[in-house]
This record gives sequence, C-alpha cells and structure tokens, in this order.
Amino acid sequence: MSGTSFAAPVTLCGFEDSIYTKVAMMALAAKPVAFEMQHEDPFEKVGAESHPFGRVPVLKHGDFTVYETGAITRYIERAFEGVCLVPDDAECVARMDQVIAIADNYAYWPMVRQAYAHAVVRKQAGIDWDKALVDVGLAAAEMVLAELDTIAREGHVLNGLRITLADCQLAPMLAAFAQVPKGQELIARHWALNRWLTWISHSRVFRQAVGELR
Repeated sequence: MSGTSFAAPVTLCGFEDSIYTKVAMMALAAKPVAFEMQHEDPFEKVGAESHPFGRVPVLKHGDFTVYETGAITRYIERAFEGVCLVPDDAECVARMDQVIAIADNYAYWPMVRQAYAHAVVRKQAGIDWDKALVDVGLAAAEMVLAELDTIAREGHVLNGLRITLADCQLAPMLAAFAQVPKGQELIARHWALNRWLTWISHSRVFRQAVGELR
C-alpha cells in the first residue's frame, strides 16, 4: 500500500518536447491523474534540478519523488485508481514488458535521437543536421518496426483495444519517427503497427499528452 495519499498533489518535472516526459504524460492521462507541469530541461543551463543525474522526467507525488520513466509509469499504475494499464494475462504482460524494452533499447536511439532529431528538430530549427545519421537511424529502424509489427499482429498488446504501459512507452517514439517522411513510409509498410499508431494517435490519451500526429 502506498504511503502517500491518493489526493496528494502530483508534479511532473520535464519538458514537453522530451519523448520520455511524453511517455509519463501518457500514463498520467490514461488513468487519468491531474498534475502540474514543472519545466526542467537538461539541455538548458538550469538543467533538470530534480534528477540527480540531470535528466527528465521526475514525478513528485506529495513527499514522494521517483525518477526513471519505467519506475514512474509503474508507480502511476500502482498508486492511482482508474483504468488498469497492465494486463492480467501473463503472456500479455510479457509482451507489454517486451515492447517497453524494445522501445528503450532498440527504437529510441535510431528513431528519435538520429532520424527525428536531425531530420525534423535540427533541420526545422536551422541547425546543422547530419543526413548520414538520419540514414543510419532509418536503416536500424527497419528491423525494429518489423518486430513491433509482429507483436501488434499477435494481438496481446498494441492491439487497438486497450491502452497499456506498452502503448504509453512506444507511441511518443513512433509519433516522432512518423514526422520523418521516410519514417512514415517505413511505418506504413507494416499494416498492424500502422493501424495501431492510427488508433492510438486519435485517442484522448495521446492527444492530451503528445498532441496531434502530423
């Protein structure tokens, strides 16, 4: 049982362009949990003061503070009433955890830090961007998308029926990658994953936490 009152104020420290901050925002929106946003950006001089390693997001619930996105989303699931974001079936939970691990270990870097950060963020800001890095990210993304599509076709998670922590973890990453023209083309080649992204991008949870998918 949580030692923090359910009614205690909730603060999310991060910045809205941060993919992992959006992951936490999706989990909060899915429950739903009202929270205050405290702007902290590790790329600014002030940095992320609430995180000992200078990163985001950080969740504060009353006197309790937790960092690391996986710990935050699991805490949100356990500490607050509302929609259950973890399936009951063992196979579904395993697939959920697998998607989260794939997103963190294989999707985030090529899709977000390489393809999206250079082809979209840096390019639109007029900052020097590296086309070679974009190409590397796109190439690495192909196998990741294929594996995620296999899981979506299986139907335990990413099924367009219910939102789980897997949806919260993956959706902001794929939404960013979809803003890369070639990235959108690659996603569209995988019908089950593309169908799921269309479904999640029209959900209240996604629109509240991430915004409109371009």
